[in-house]
Amino acid sequence: MTAPVEFAQIDWAGRHVRIEHQWLGRDDAAAPLVVFLHEGLGSLSMWKDFPARLCAAAGCRGLVYSRPGYGRSTPREVQEAWGLDFMHRQAHEVLPALLAALGVDAVARPPWLFGHSDGGSIALLHAARFPERTAGAIVLAPHILVEDLSVASIEQARQAYLATDLRQRLARHHDDPDSAFWGWNRIWLHPPFRQWSIEDEIAAIRCPLLAVQGLDDEYGTLEQIRGIARRLPQTRLLELAQCGHSAHRDQPDRLIAATAAFIVQHQPGDKP
Repeated sequence: MTAPVEFAQIDWAGRHVRIEHQWLGRDDAAAPLVVFLHEGLGSLSMWKDFPARLCAAAGCRGLVYSRPGYGRSTPREVQEAWGLDFMHRQAHEVLPALLAALGVDAVARPPWLFGHSDGGSIALLHAARFPERTAGAIVLAPHILVEDLSVASIEQARQAYLATDLRQRLARHHDDPDSAFWGWNRIWLHPPFRQWSIEDEIAAIRCPLLAVQGLDDEYGTLEQIRGIARRLPQTRLLELAQCGHSAHRDQPDRLIAATAAFIVQHQPGDKP
């Protein structure tokens, strides 16, 4: 089942915010729910058919959405600058508000989180703050600290946005591509952000965790997911050859197989 794209409204940051979202997968309230959290320049549409394929393989329901500032959701205001805590606010405020607005009882039936890049960090932060509301998490190329490699690649993205057709390509997926790009790019290149780290916070995570990264990731080294595993012994690592920053695009079949098996393995009543 793939429902049409819909819009929910939440109150956040002192205003009404419209959130673009879509339900996927089994039409069965008893099926596990996977919430997809996109990357720093992502949106609902940029996932393409990956969430639907994963939900079919795992027998899950899916919820895909565009965060505020992205896709068809309410854009970032022109003068609005994201703070150093922008991922924390998405994890601690926006995601819980959206689930509540959609009638998802995360206490009675905790969802799984599937996050990529910034979305992976948001998934980790949500799982750490709300352990009783998180069934499990799969994180692709998450950031737990800022590396020189990340900053260098994000500076290259800035140059590409100014000098190539990147803005036009992003406009296919975002009502306001400047909202999406500059909100993300400026905070990551803001000098104080170099000290950003969630290494200590993630120690509070209690749920099963699958951490995935490509060996050729241009936005982070393997220290990101290996750092998670050192702090959280329940972590399973998946390091993918011939794979860059976006495993769901570079190695979708391997990722779907590993994720579906991980979710099925950790369903209530199943033995790990």
